[in-house]
Amino acid sequence: MKLVQTLTILTLFILIALTSCKNTNREGQFSADVVIYGGTSAGISAAIQTERSGKSVILIEPTNRLGGLTTGGLGQTDIGNKQVIGGIAREFYQNIKTHYEDSSSWIWQMKCEYRDGGQTRTNKNEDAMWTFEPSAALNVYHNMIKGLDIHIVYNQQLNRSTGVLKTGNTIESITMESGETYLGKVFIDATYEGDLMASAGVSYAVGRESNSKYGESLNGVQSSDTSRTFTGVLSINARNHNLVKGVDPYIIPGDASSGLLPGINPSIENDGNGDRKVQAYCFRMCLTDHPENRIPFIKPADYNEQAYELLFRNYEAGFNRMPWINSSMPNRKTDTNNKHGVSTDFIGGNYSYPDASYSERKEIVAAHKSYQQGLMWTLAYHPRIPKDIRDHISQFGTCKDEFENKDGWQQQLYIREARRMVGELMMTQKHCEGIQTVSDGIGMAAYGMDSHNTQRYVTPEGFVSNEGNVEAHVKAPFPISYRSVIPKKEECSNLLVPVCLSATHIAFGSIRMEPVFMVLGQSTAVIASLAIDNNKGVQKVEYNEIKNKLIKLGQVLD
Repeated sequence: MKLVQTLTILTLFILIALTSCKNTNREGQFSADVVIYGGTSAGISAAIQTERSGKSVILIEPTNRLGGLTTGGLGQTDIGNKQVIGGIAREFYQNIKTHYEDSSSWIWQMKCEYRDGGQTRTNKNEDAMWTFEPSAALNVYHNMIKGLDIHIVYNQQLNRSTGVLKTGNTIESITMESGETYLGKVFIDATYEGDLMASAGVSYAVGRESNSKYGESLNGVQSSDTSRTFTGVLSINARNHNLVKGVDPYIIPGDASSGLLPGINPSIENDGNGDRKVQAYCFRMCLTDHPENRIPFIKPADYNEQAYELLFRNYEAGFNRMPWINSSMPNRKTDTNNKHGVSTDFIGGNYSYPDASYSERKEIVAAHKSYQQGLMWTLAYHPRIPKDIRDHISQFGTCKDEFENKDGWQQQLYIREARRMVGELMMTQKHCEGIQTVSDGIGMAAYGMDSHNTQRYVTPEGFVSNEGNVEAHVKAPFPISYRSVIPKKEECSNLLVPVCLSATHIAFGSIRMEPVFMVLGQSTAVIASLAIDNNKGVQKVEYNEIKNKLIKLGQVLD
């Protein structure tokens, strides 16, 4: 009897030990069915779906904050068509609505005082809400993952030189700079930069393809000053977000020998040519005009007045508007974005960012912050800015109650585009136009093909102009291919890429919206789960099996 009791107790101790080491191997080594690198909106969506599928999951976030841009200032949801947002993405926006239905969520204004607008207007009896504060988005995400068996790891960055261990075309593990190692059956790169994808030896592109490469018309250099129409479907206006004509580019006006002002190129490639230049980044500022919650704009320690000379000259040449899109968010806050010729976009300051080291990226982010802080101080207080502009903008400032920094500034830079995978199928302008349609959709895009400016240059007339802006409508929502989120099978058999997916620069401009990333995050988690269940590489999962599962989960595929 004593022997039986002893064996029973010993068995219990073994079971307890096994349970406590569920996701742990040796010290500093962890394992799960699915390992997700990047706690962006796509990463969170993927983690939730993986857990709901009954798979173990580790979510690694390089910073101390989940949500990427969705919790980093982008509260004015870029949608295109609300009806194509389903699954976990729609759950998120439904939860945003629930959050704001609670009277305790309204601190700085009454609910009845708030009015959203444009494509994000929440209509009567609508089940979701599309505008929100960063803190509200973070709260909603935390509530969505609360109680789920998701192992979240913060402040861990991938060792990009030696941190990806592969056997053949299969990733066995990834190791962080700290030395912590994560083993998985399937990996998902949900970062904006595509660091895991690149470190795994997967092909990718940076910058703009030439129009000739994929038979496009809106890729490559886009310097035309006139509106253009294509096949009665697409129209663009390259003059949007440009300086007024006649702004001098030289340090001493009219004197080319004095040199060019910062950030201006002396010449430009021919239209349609490809390059490695990247469309501009900025911070999506969360501002407020509430006196009790406002931090006045500060002048950065490294302020350089010459960095804003184009801003001054643009006003002096006749520009007379507010150089921002200042969209209202709840609680007298904003989502403030770039608009017009000289604004929050730090044009040309990000070319090296996609492939840069962590320390180099940190410097680039700091330079963007300094530029944008200096811009806001200049607009609010500099005497060369028209008084009506100063009077209006100086009413605003950053928020005391949103971000951890004392200056009220967020850490998440708006990485509009970095690396883009070259995978099994390349999404192109033809898919956006509906000229070509994929038959293996895992989600839909509906926003116009949108690219911010990429460079400044001297025109043949001797003036400064911006280049790279494209705003082209899509005819209708279009499906995003299963093959666009998987690498070529010879490169990697167990990696999925929902953010830096396989798309040309201009097609990515339509796809690169936060709700779409959420949709693709969930869909890649479904693919990962099915690959594990069927013991197949991610390229070998039967599409009909994926489709049926996604439809059951409420995804919109056509």
